[in-house]
Amino acid sequence: MRTRELPGRGERVADWFDGRLGVHTLGRKYLRKVFPDHWSFLLGEICLYSFVVLILTGVYLTLFFHPSMNEVTYHGSYVPLNGVRMSEAYASTLDISFDVRGGLLMRQVHHWAALVFVAGMLTHMMRHFFTGSFRRPREVNWVFGWSLLLLALFEGLFGYSLPDDLLSGTGMRFVNGALLSVPVVGTYLSMFLFGGEYPGHDIVARFYSLHILVIPGIMAALVVAHLILVVYHKHTQFAGPGRTERNVVGTPFMPVYLAKAGGFFFLVFGALALMAAVASINPVWSYGPYRADQVSTGAQPDWYLGFAEGLVRIMPGWEITLWGHTLVLGVLIPIVVFPLLLVLIGVYPFVEARVTGDKGEHHLLDRPRNRPVRTGIGAAWISLYLVLLAGGGNDIVATRLHLSINTVTWAIRIAVLVVPVAVFVITRRICLGLQLQDRERALHGRETGVIKRLPHGEYVEVHEPLSQAQLHTLTAHQRPGELVRHEPRGNPR
Repeated sequence: MRTRELPGRGERVADWFDGRLGVHTLGRKYLRKVFPDHWSFLLGEICLYSFVVLILTGVYLTLFFHPSMNEVTYHGSYVPLNGVRMSEAYASTLDISFDVRGGLLMRQVHHWAALVFVAGMLTHMMRHFFTGSFRRPREVNWVFGWSLLLLALFEGLFGYSLPDDLLSGTGMRFVNGALLSVPVVGTYLSMFLFGGEYPGHDIVARFYSLHILVIPGIMAALVVAHLILVVYHKHTQFAGPGRTERNVVGTPFMPVYLAKAGGFFFLVFGALALMAAVASINPVWSYGPYRADQVSTGAQPDWYLGFAEGLVRIMPGWEITLWGHTLVLGVLIPIVVFPLLLVLIGVYPFVEARVTGDKGEHHLLDRPRNRPVRTGIGAAWISLYLVLLAGGGNDIVATRLHLSINTVTWAIRIAVLVVPVAVFVITRRICLGLQLQDRERALHGRETGVIKRLPHGEYVEVHEPLSQAQLHTLTAHQRPGELVRHEPRGNPR
């Protein structure tokens, strides 16, 4: 008679947790979750891993940074600024850069990670936009991602302003001017934000609280909610053999995807560390401490806010007076257009669903060429962003190209109106041309480049039939709603 062996210690611990938390049931369900194997899905991981690096390096920097605008006299390792009066925030930034072991590397990793984080989010959202993965049932998740992008823009602005150097102070002057242009409440907003007359004494401490506590907390909650919805809705995938609206073809989370994800995290971390080690970014010691009566020459914001400054720089200096109040339209109009450009991204899924009447669920991705109007809109938005980004550096463009800054400014004003329309039309025509090319390939096969002479003397090119997998990829999509034209019966084209 065989005696039953008693469970080991590890098994008993696992049973204890499973009985109280249901970890075995959850693990069995989600640890084998399938992830599609496509390079474009790595864009979201770059965002996530950059955010983790930001948190880790940010915690390190908070141990040495002093968010105070109290003035002190600097006596540190950076000799050119010895004896100069500056804020504690700027002095502690210099100490981190020159006196804290590894401080400069951490500062640069933090700043590079912020740039990559925003770039990754924008690219990630554009990938979702062009492939249509924002459609039902993922509209809410799209809004979560859009909210993360919006918060990241302001988080970057707040962090950029903390060192209280001359460059970041010039940016704060820009923010103050934008606030003052708001009718009726502009002066109150400025007084509230800066704690008194500009530049005030509280701005660094207030931005510090927002930068390390409030906004990161909201962003972390949104990241968790975003990932939960990704798991709940399952991953989208490109059309292909065996892929339907009801399944996902790929690799399981455990152990394949987890191993790949872990390795990719260290690749991202290593790339950020390499950039920080070899490429200097935001050398605050070169700018000096902020003084309200000084302006840094060649001042440029980080790339993700350059288009906002471009809106202001290309606007004419219009002013109107109404009921005894002067409205500075040269600043007021840009700060209204700036959020509208971002809101257009956030509400697009709902607009497209309403215009096209598409109410079905979608788990297969579109090829951008099969949605020419959507692809044209996305390309037009990107072109507008790039034009405004050039406008934000119109002085640098004029200096480098040896042109008049007025010439550059007028060229960008015209480009803002012309380039997005031209890009939309050209992109749409390219997509339609690619659709015709796909139709020809599906009907006649792939061109081989081999010329054959027929018995009656005609020369033709030999076409190779496509495989069933290639045919499935070319034909497994619904006809876009914007291309369907309802012809009256009895009047064929």
